[in-house]
Amino acid sequence: MMLDTAGNGTLIIIAVMAVVTLFTRLGGVLVMSFIPINRRVQNFISAMSGSVLIAILTPQAVNGDGGARAALLATGLVMLVLKKPLPAIAAGVLTAALWRQML
Repeated sequence: MMLDTAGNGTLIIIAVMAVVTLFTRLGGVLVMSFIPINRRVQNFISAMSGSVLIAILTPQAVNGDGGARAALLATGLVMLVLKKPLPAIAAGVLTAALWRQML
């Protein structure tokens, strides 16, 4: 299916993506309302966010350029030292920008 991105096509795409995002978020809340939150479920939820992040970043580490790899390294190091995500993300973005600016 092809949707023209000229005219109203872009607005239709954005609206469909917003509706899908809304339904997935509401669906998650609905499903979790039936599950009792015990220690095992809490551990699963905590581990799940890290595993999703690794699944997103691993292809960049394998297939990315030097800037992507340097950014991942900087982000990891800052996260290990400070244990705060915002400075780690900022360090990664800054590292990638500087790497690509120099090359």
